[in-house]
Amino acid sequence: MHTERVTIEGVAFLTTLHLAGPIGLLALHGGVEGGTAELAREVATRTGATLLTFTQPTGPPQHIPSIRMSPCTPLTTFLTHATLTISLHGHSRRSAPRTIYVGGSNRPAARVLATALAGSPFIPITTLSGIPHPLRGLHPDNPVNGTRDGGVQLELPVLARTTHPVPTDPEIPPREVVDRLVTGVRRLLEGEGAPR
Repeated sequence: MHTERVTIEGVAFLTTLHLAGPIGLLALHGGVEGGTAELAREVATRTGATLLTFTQPTGPPQHIPSIRMSPCTPLTTFLTHATLTISLHGHSRRSAPRTIYVGGSNRPAARVLATALAGSPFIPITTLSGIPHPLRGLHPDNPVNGTRDGGVQLELPVLARTTHPVPTDPEIPPREVVDRLVTGVRRLLEGEGAPR
């Protein structure tokens, strides 16, 4: 596990990088989108996946859009090492408190993860027309699409990423979501949802 401080658009981040398997769990907005870094860490630990999280240890949290997260050394190393990215994000759409939007450029992998999440208290949406445009994760500059096989962007409501709707430190991801994502990642490792 390697930690490094980086600055992007004047915002100081602490990155934590662990190089392991070919699938990479990425949390670009840990701390801002509560529970995403903790969820990525748990899933990576249980599956042997590569992990990269960004947190903001000081100052008020600031959200920099994914497409503007510049290729700092930890992110470049992550994107070079992993072959498929699963990027965890949080949404707070009041009209969709139980909806997980499953975007990103690798649609077969997105369907594998959505299948693993089905049957949970949350509803995975994979049809791109059903995902709000800003949450689709299809922009070529979005790091989720920067690995060889592209990636899957999971936009998680608050209750799917933390058991504490009021921010806490550390956040505790819901066990069922962790377990189902672990199942999905293992299926991808076994070859389901082969490259695009």
